[in-house]
Amino acid sequence: MNQQLMNLVMKATGETLTMVSLSTLFSLLLGLPVGVLLHVTSSEEQGGIISNPVLNSVLGRIVNVLRSFPFIILMILLIPLSRAIVGTSIGTKATIVPLSIAAAPFVARIIESALKEVDPGVIQAARAMGSTNWQIIIKVMIPEAMPALVSGITLTIINLIGYSAMAGAIGGGGLGDLAIRYGYQRFRPEYMICCVVIILVLVEVIQVIGNKIAGKMLARR
Repeated sequence: MNQQLMNLVMKATGETLTMVSLSTLFSLLLGLPVGVLLHVTSSEEQGGIISNPVLNSVLGRIVNVLRSFPFIILMILLIPLSRAIVGTSIGTKATIVPLSIAAAPFVARIIESALKEVDPGVIQAARAMGSTNWQIIIKVMIPEAMPALVSGITLTIINLIGYSAMAGAIGGGGLGDLAIRYGYQRFRPEYMICCVVIILVLVEVIQVIGNKIAGKMLARR
């Protein structure tokens, strides 16, 4: 590997890790409350503790609409928002905005599914001891769902790595941008191969770490 290739790959890898880590954080901040609301406002048969069919239906439709957008199209539509928030519509910083918004509805559904797996008996026991709805959510439901949440977050991170690579098609920075600009447009296959290998390694490492953390949480129960 020549020095130029090494420097460019290291820089692009750093950009990808920055995009993925920050967008994971922001998507969790956006998706966590939505996912909790989706579950707690569902019907009692589905485990909802504050059943509200209207709110649940509206939130569900919004999440479904956002999830249905192809990421490339969503990124283009959000160019004005990216420019307003970070001052630019290209590069690593600008890509974090659409990445976070694209992943948030996915995170919301993951959280909703994880909370549905919580044993209703545990919630009933907490209710019998006088716990409020807020206490049940914070101290019972979320801790009990943590193994499933960790697995879901792992899947989210892996999806964001794929999204960040696609963002390179319109100047998003990172490994996808390097693979397209140097590997494809300049006919340098070694650049593309390096980027693909690094992405595969990142996905594998994250999956292994996520599985181990989730496994340890299950073992402690």
